[in-house]
Amino acid sequence: MLVLAATLAIQALSSLAVLMPAVYVGVAAADIGVDPARIGAFMATIYLAAAVATAACGGLIRRRGALRVSQGALAMTAAGLALYVTAVPVLVLAGAVIVGMGLGPVTPASAHLLIRRTPPQRRSLVFSLRQTGVPLGNALAGATVPPLVLAFGWRATTLAVAGLCLALAAAAETLRADLDADADPAARSERGLAGAYATVLRSPPLLRLTLGSIGFSALQTCFGAFVVSFLTTDSGLDLAASGLILAIAQATAMGARILWGWIADRLVAPRKLLCGLGIAMAASGVLFAFVTDAWPFAPIAAVTVVIGATAIGWNGVLLAEVARLAPPGTVGSTTGAALSLTFLGAVTAPLLFGAIVAWSGYRVAFVMVAIGAGIAGIVIGRRA
Repeated sequence: MLVLAATLAIQALSSLAVLMPAVYVGVAAADIGVDPARIGAFMATIYLAAAVATAACGGLIRRRGALRVSQGALAMTAAGLALYVTAVPVLVLAGAVIVGMGLGPVTPASAHLLIRRTPPQRRSLVFSLRQTGVPLGNALAGATVPPLVLAFGWRATTLAVAGLCLALAAAAETLRADLDADADPAARSERGLAGAYATVLRSPPLLRLTLGSIGFSALQTCFGAFVVSFLTTDSGLDLAASGLILAIAQATAMGARILWGWIADRLVAPRKLLCGLGIAMAASGVLFAFVTDAWPFAPIAAVTVVIGATAIGWNGVLLAEVARLAPPGTVGSTTGAALSLTFLGAVTAPLLFGAIVAWSGYRVAFVMVAIGAGIAGIVIGRRA
């Protein structure tokens, strides 16, 4: 439980830091001197840096320890956020790269810590509990960032989150002696980065999980990055209501991740469950594309709940399955390699989504990314 609590807190704060600019982009863009629509390219930059850092962190985790790597990730996130407040475009972009490099190692490090302390029959549930840190951080972004920005400004809000990152990194030092006892300064990465990718590519189940997760992450990322701007510009909702919709989706995902983890451990095979989630997120994503200000809030919230439960609720089950399939002693590097490929969806989807928005609007973009998630679910559920 101590490991779970520590990794959960680190993930939640990292997720808050990543999503925060997408929430206040309408306010900050004028100060920075950029078009708010560029948030798609901005988020893609973060996830591209995260993909590189995720793939490369396996050896560092073995040498320095998973918790030490997590502390360094929080410090990098704080440094990247500090660059945002300069409002100088090139420095803001550099901050996005640094924040992404801070995000990358968080999940492989937590997988390394949890896999050694989790009974196999509870693995999906525990990993899902830990992955609630993502929607928790995103929900905090949707619920707290708009009022903080309105009260104190986007710069002060950003610096406050940077301070929290540094404070959590310092607090984690009290756990390091125990949790990083397996660190080996003389160790090398498990067969290197190429070996980690080979493990994923040569295993059909791992490869299908990884390919499917690209479609899942595309919908999850685009929903988080564009839902507020879609609702405020195309659907006629105000910023507070749009932020509440984002918070509802993320809050629902927290409970759903726990539920799916329990179901995957006890009732339904993980890959069958992931297939069903993919089909459900496709249906709800297509429906969400047709939300307008003529809809009462209750139906909008109902569709949002389904999206939150499916499109943001799949991660824990998938990561637990990746960890289960990883060869012994390679959980950190295999998870990192799989996630780096998963981030392809997070990197490319906002760019493609933004291009589709410019071409034919938000609604077509949401329909296309939702259909992609449904296809991803079918790929995961396909038998060898």
